[in-house]
Amino acid sequence: MSFSRVKKISWLVFKYATLVFGSFVSVLPVVVCVITAFKTPEEYASTNVMTMPQSWAYLDNFIQAWKQANMGLAFRNSITILIFVLIGSVFTGSMVAYVLSRFKFFGNGIIRSLFLFASLLPGIAMQVSVYQIMYTLGWINFLPGYIIMMCGTDVISIYIFIQFFENISTSLDESAIMDGCTYFGVFFRILFPLLKPAIVTVMILKGVGVYNEYYNANLYLQDKNRFVTVATSLFKFTGPLGNQYNFICAGVIITMIPALIVFVLCQKQIYSGLTQGAVKG
Repeated sequence: MSFSRVKKISWLVFKYATLVFGSFVSVLPVVVCVITAFKTPEEYASTNVMTMPQSWAYLDNFIQAWKQANMGLAFRNSITILIFVLIGSVFTGSMVAYVLSRFKFFGNGIIRSLFLFASLLPGIAMQVSVYQIMYTLGWINFLPGYIIMMCGTDVISIYIFIQFFENISTSLDESAIMDGCTYFGVFFRILFPLLKPAIVTVMILKGVGVYNEYYNANLYLQDKNRFVTVATSLFKFTGPLGNQYNFICAGVIITMIPALIVFVLCQKQIYSGLTQGAVKG
C-alpha cells in the first residue's frame, strides 16, 4: 500500500472519528436529561446518571414540573414575548436597514460604525446603564417594557437586512418612484416581500435567543408569580438545600418540545433562510 493511500485513509479515519466524538459530546447531555427525567426520586438518589429508569412510563416528574413551575403561564408569557419581539425586530430592523442602505446622508457611515461598535460590546458591560433606564421608565416587572428592550438590542438583525438590501438592485426603487409610488410604498410593496430569506434568518436567530433568554428575563421580570418565562420557570427547583434535577430535566424536555415541533414543521424554510443568508452576507 502506497504512502499516499495510507495518508488518505488515516485522514478519513481521523475526520470521521472527530465527527463521531463531537456528535457524542453534543448528544450526551440530552440523553442524560431524558434518562433523569423518567426516574423516580428514589432512583435518582441511588443511581448514576447513565443508569436507565425502571419504567419509562413514569410521568410524575413532568406533571410536578408543569404544576410547581407554573409552566402554563410561563409558555403564555414566553410566546407573547416571542411574537411581539419578532414582529418588532423584523419591522424595525428592516426599516433601519432600508434607510441606511438606500439613502445617503451625512452621518450614515457614523451610524453604521456605532451599530458595529455596539455589537462588539459585551452585553453585561451595559447592564448598569440599561437597568437604570429601565428603572427610571418604570419598566421593571412591566412586560411591554421588557419586550421593547428586547426589540431594541438587536444590531445583528439590522446588518443582516443591510446585506440583503445591498444585493437588491436600486432600479426597482427608481422604477416604482417614477410610477408614483412613495418611499413607504417602495418598502412595503416592492422590497419587503423580497426579504423573505432575511426575515427567516432573523426570526431564527432572534427567536432562539429570546426563547432561551434567562439573564434579562430574571433581572427585569422579577415577579415570578406573574412574569415567569420558560427559561426562568425551572429556577423553582433550585435552592440552598440542593437542586431537584429530576424535575429540572423533565421541565427542560417540556420546553424543548415546542422548539422541536417548529423545527420539524419548518425545517425546509429554516435551512433555506440560513443558507441564503450565508450567501447574501
